[in-house]
Amino acid sequence: MTVTDAGGRGGAPPNGARQPRPDDDDDALGAPAAATTPVNPPVGRVMGTEEATPLLFHVALNEGSYLQLDDVVVTVRTVPGVGPVMTAGVVTQVEARHEGASFDSDVFLIAEGVLPAQVQEIAEVTTTRLEPEIYVPPRPGELVRRATGDERATALYFDQMDRQVPVGLGRDGTPIYINLEFLDGTRGAHVSISGISGVATKTSFALFLLYSVFRCGVLGRAAVNAKALVFSVKGEDLLFLDRPNIRLTDEIRAVYDRLGLPAEPFASAGFYAPPLPGDTTGRPHVSARTSGVSAFWWTPLEFCRDELLPYVFADSEDDRQQYTMVVHQVTNRLRLDAVPFGADGAVKVEGQVLRTYEELVDFVIDRVNDDGARAKWAGPATGAGTVNAFVRRLRSSLRALRTVIRADLSDAAGRRVSTAGHQVTVVDLHNLPERAQRFVVGVVLAAEMRRKEDAGPGGLLFTMLDELNKYAPRDGTSPIKEVLLDIAERGRSLGIILVGAQQTASEVERRIIANSAIRIVGRLDPAEASRPEYGFLPPSQRARATLAKPGTMFVTQPEIPVPLAVTFPFPAWATRPSEAGDGGLEAPDAPDGGLPVPAQPRPDPFSQLPDPDDDPPPF
Repeated sequence: MTVTDAGGRGGAPPNGARQPRPDDDDDALGAPAAATTPVNPPVGRVMGTEEATPLLFHVALNEGSYLQLDDVVVTVRTVPGVGPVMTAGVVTQVEARHEGASFDSDVFLIAEGVLPAQVQEIAEVTTTRLEPEIYVPPRPGELVRRATGDERATALYFDQMDRQVPVGLGRDGTPIYINLEFLDGTRGAHVSISGISGVATKTSFALFLLYSVFRCGVLGRAAVNAKALVFSVKGEDLLFLDRPNIRLTDEIRAVYDRLGLPAEPFASAGFYAPPLPGDTTGRPHVSARTSGVSAFWWTPLEFCRDELLPYVFADSEDDRQQYTMVVHQVTNRLRLDAVPFGADGAVKVEGQVLRTYEELVDFVIDRVNDDGARAKWAGPATGAGTVNAFVRRLRSSLRALRTVIRADLSDAAGRRVSTAGHQVTVVDLHNLPERAQRFVVGVVLAAEMRRKEDAGPGGLLFTMLDELNKYAPRDGTSPIKEVLLDIAERGRSLGIILVGAQQTASEVERRIIANSAIRIVGRLDPAEASRPEYGFLPPSQRARATLAKPGTMFVTQPEIPVPLAVTFPFPAWATRPSEAGDGGLEAPDAPDGGLPVPAQPRPDPFSQLPDPDDDPPPF
């Protein structure tokens, strides 16, 4: 991009003569030649009483003009031998003060007209781009104006993003984009979203980001093979992503239109939930949605064959713990000695048939405690204390895992969690104990890693995981943490993108946060905002993050040196049962290999009652 002077000429002035400058007549400012939008009037001048640097400068505002936080501004100066240089930046602080006042009480005298003084507003601007890239400060007295249109795109590097993904609107009501190349693994990958639970709208923004990636057209033909795996741990709100939201208004639809997105639900979504405890029919443990949800579980045969025992011990432990040696020894023995028994997933080990997780646990405990079998099952040099530590932890997993590891249910083709059949796959975990949630997340992620390794890098898999600090804490180690680290460090090359959300980034494994090219912050606790993990936020934005309203996020990406504040629209998909459109229709499951059966109306027995969810939007 070439910056021209007011006369349309670039480069140095001939014979050292001074070129005409747009501020000679005080009503115009030199603009990039590529700009196609009308030039905005100046809002002020670069201050001379504050130091102006190539990276930070201050603007004294004209009477009757204003700048607010997050406004994008530009100023142009002529550099000898180079020509016009445009400096663009984002307003990161605004101050107002009385010039001429000496004491705090002077404000009353000034207001009464007794003491002469002038109100002056000052805007601090953090530089985002210099064009051409000549690092010189803007000269004091140069005119400053708001950037719009092509100038704004240049200031925020949008003109260099060949693959733009809209993530919301800026303070000026125009779209903010992120570069897909820093999301799909081309030049970077992974997303970290931080904020207070229930206020920061982390899940809502993560879903909107996935929706935008899938529907904005940036993926082109690759959208067919792009998938999302979403783990839901907070109620059944994510079981209605394929239903339109009846709360959508024309105003909200206009926002989607401004972002270049249709205001529609997710077009292809599959749902999984654990089986109902104590039920032998394999019904999913959900209440709000009565069809379209598949139950998932693992059989003892799969547990032994696929070496799933380590994921039972998914709590973070000290590296010095010795019982992990017993875990690996027992895992290996189960893999070698377990043979299929019958067609329901049961196994026979050393002549004993095991159909339930409880029988499997009792068998393993019996073997590691037996003096004759201990060397084979626990290791030849394993002490009684180490074995007891293993036994305590294994026995404590009974209540949590007996629901999802069993062979007393009729096998079903749809019970295995898979991302193959839908673009978005939701695994509902909220009815499982925390230990079972860890097990499911670890096993499913490990399986997807193996599948992607076998299939190659073709296609993207976005993995959305809330409460990341629970699965990959900063201290200790666990099998699931190792899987997440593998995704963060190697998933980019495999096409696996981690979208992690957490209340406190300071409690998440550092390497996972460090490998996240896109970092997003919502409402923060003041103590958390002071942690070094948020050093990418300027001081003013750190303070604003403690006051941010739901729906406002601060987005940072490698190309733009300043985080951008964005607001994203209300979900176009239902986020709770009362928002589901189609009059409460329930779509029956599709036959194997067939299209979904048309939905049939289902009477609502509670339609005459007041709406219990008559509250503000859930973000």
